[in-house]
Amino acid sequence: MRMYDIIRKKRDGMELKREEIYFVVQKYTAGEIPDYQMSAFLMAVYFQGMNERETYDLTMAMLESGERLDLSSLKGVKLDKHSSGGVGDKISFVVLPIVASFGVKVAKMSGRGLGHTGGTIDKLESIPGMKTSLKKEEFLRIVDEVGFSIVSQTENLAPADKKIYALRDATATVENLSLIASSIVSKKLAAGADAILFDVKVGRGAFMKNLQQAEALARLMIDIIKRSGRKAKAVISNMDQPLGRMVGNSLEVIEAIECLKGNGPTDVMKLSYVIVKEMLDLAGIKVTEDDIERMVCSGKPLMLFKKFIEYQGGDPKVVDEPDRLPVSERIIDLKAERAGYIVQLDAEAIGRACVMLGGGRTKKEDDIDHSVGIELVKKVSDWVNAGDVIARLYYSNKSDLMTALELVKSAYEFSERSSEIPPVVLEVIE
Repeated sequence: MRMYDIIRKKRDGMELKREEIYFVVQKYTAGEIPDYQMSAFLMAVYFQGMNERETYDLTMAMLESGERLDLSSLKGVKLDKHSSGGVGDKISFVVLPIVASFGVKVAKMSGRGLGHTGGTIDKLESIPGMKTSLKKEEFLRIVDEVGFSIVSQTENLAPADKKIYALRDATATVENLSLIASSIVSKKLAAGADAILFDVKVGRGAFMKNLQQAEALARLMIDIIKRSGRKAKAVISNMDQPLGRMVGNSLEVIEAIECLKGNGPTDVMKLSYVIVKEMLDLAGIKVTEDDIERMVCSGKPLMLFKKFIEYQGGDPKVVDEPDRLPVSERIIDLKAERAGYIVQLDAEAIGRACVMLGGGRTKKEDDIDHSVGIELVKKVSDWVNAGDVIARLYYSNKSDLMTALELVKSAYEFSERSSEIPPVVLEVIE
């Protein structure tokens, strides 16, 4: 079997056999296929695509390239959740404590932010003392005793994906559904959960720019999971404007805590409740949004979030005293230059502005400033007068403040006619 023949076969639009796909993944991971040949293969896949069977085989080959986490010591159905990435997305901090409050275990491995989208691990690490890298035994103990845990992805789970993704990122072959799905699902299967809920973002601030793309990705990932003998659902959610009012690491943790107190923004609460309902359904538990709201009002999810922070070495007092979190005292207000209704708030521009402030990274080795971010005082459908504050920027002496201000300013679009608040949940795919 030769890599040359496999590249040519896929270049010509032919279907690859399982053995050929495994050959590519195994030999490249072992360093026996050079980058230039793998780049040619990825470009062939990018243009010719893969069918569902090929995508499944690619996922399994990447899964089998490393270790798998064994969750069998935990009782009951073990759940996981994955978001395809967005701006202001603090949903995991709200959803996981609520799901755990109903007695279901959630073992979640998350990543760091790159580009305009934030990373769950970066946000967690804004909590003083918080540990996100744990030994397997400690991770399982926390899931068992608290009900959930969130840790950084280990190097040994699906190592083929890490190597292939780095090459995709450098060769402009990221935006292919089969390559995206196999990358996401191989890591999720390696993490060992029985059922997975995918939160697929769509819109200006998401990787999927239209609903058709988002639906296709969701259905493809669900197909792979089901072929693997596990269960999955997907929620398609709107990312035209940022989720909630806070964008930035510490600011988003603060907003998530408010959500667990029942005081969060409507869009974050709505999406969280839908995801909780669908995750519990995967575990065989039927609840209504009223049931979820009563659970939040009971204070149990907030208590579990505090316990989770404590078990992972963080300062649990941040839940009651959010000023313990690093938030910059350097603040500048952006004011509206004209009166009108806000009809657009570009999530990608806001995400890029947060990066310019230092709250995100453009390269994996970049440092993160947990204290900076953006508060969106006004959002879509709000009326503003000239001179009203529409956004508040928290910055540091290292921030590119002028660029960030221009990006936030460009994100807002005004009109004399009102605009409806866009729905946050677009579809649930079984």
